Amino acid sequence: MALGALPDYPWDLMAPYRERAAAHADGLVDLSIGSPVDPTPDVVREALARATDAHAYPQTTGTPALRAAIVEWFARRRGVTGLDAASVLPTIGSKELVALLPFMLGLGEGDVVVHPRAAYPTYEMGALFAGARALASDDPREWPAETRLVWLNTPGNPDGRVLSVEELRAARTRALELGAVIVSDECYAELGWDGAWADEPVPSLLDPRVTDGDHHHALAIYSLSKQSNMAGYRAAFIAGCPESIARLTNVRKHAGLMPPAPLQEAMVVALGDERHVDEQKARYRARRDLLRPALEAAGFRIDRSEGGLYLWATEGRDAWDSIARLADLGILAGPGHFYGVHFPAHVRLSLTATDERIAAAAERLSASVAS
Repeated sequence: MALGALPDYPWDLMAPYRERAAAHADGLVDLSIGSPVDPTPDVVREALARATDAHAYPQTTGTPALRAAIVEWFARRRGVTGLDAASVLPTIGSKELVALLPFMLGLGEGDVVVHPRAAYPTYEMGALFAGARALASDDPREWPAETRLVWLNTPGNPDGRVLSVEELRAARTRALELGAVIVSDECYAELGWDGAWADEPVPSLLDPRVTDGDHHHALAIYSLSKQSNMAGYRAAFIAGCPESIARLTNVRKHAGLMPPAPLQEAMVVALGDERHVDEQKARYRARRDLLRPALEAAGFRIDRSEGGLYLWATEGRDAWDSIARLADLGILAGPGHFYGVHFPAHVRLSLTATDERIAAAAERLSASVAS
């Protein structure tokens, strides 16, 4: 597909619903976009300020301190061992990496990129940019022989699905059979909520229980946007297969894709400080504990949502009808239509609103039932 033939940006369709919700007497509660509203931690901001004398070009591969911090973080927070400086790479946020990865891996016409059925649309866009074909499938048995790249997303956006070690192993095994690179987008990994994930870390594709210590053709992506409220910093990284990392590094060097030096220093500090991560998770937990029962009392069923920043909800009718109902309450959500064709009756509601706005949404939902 030529770039000129790309579909319109879907969120433009939300304009009339935003206007409708904003007309509410108590104002808009925007739960449609997962953009952090809480402050970037002081420890991170101070690190950035100390590094502003950045007169030299930064390193595409990241400073030795940053690479070491990424390796150590994976071991400490994710239980991933066997990484070294040659198997990690910082990126300018995660979205550009998702969009460009098929191109950087050399995919093209005739190749297939598999992504989840409920999916952040950039996986499909990345395939289109490279001239490959996107396939939405959660069943490794359905993946065709032409598959060259497999995307996993755990916890998922929009549905909050967390993949178990067994599910990750099955996907990894099938990718190896196909000779495909498998990449797990794990940007919400610090936000596990329900079931086993309330008490233990969300497993990574790079977990030794999944890979048996062999990271060949396996990669994991992580972002500091959610855990550290650093969305505006564009701070992320990819880790795993050294051969794949070397290819990505070479392409990124030629393209001049270099995370700014002050950002790299801030990332080192953010990765090493656990206190602010735990504090932010507690904020999201409190908001979730308030919003979820209010939605359920108002007639919504919450599906999946065992991890991540969202509640994946349905009333059993078309998502646009639910979007309209919520807009009349001054609440803006995201329709399931934006995340593929398989979930037309779901809406996504984000926890990235202030405590006061989440409380307002819960109160309005409760009042709608009482009336």
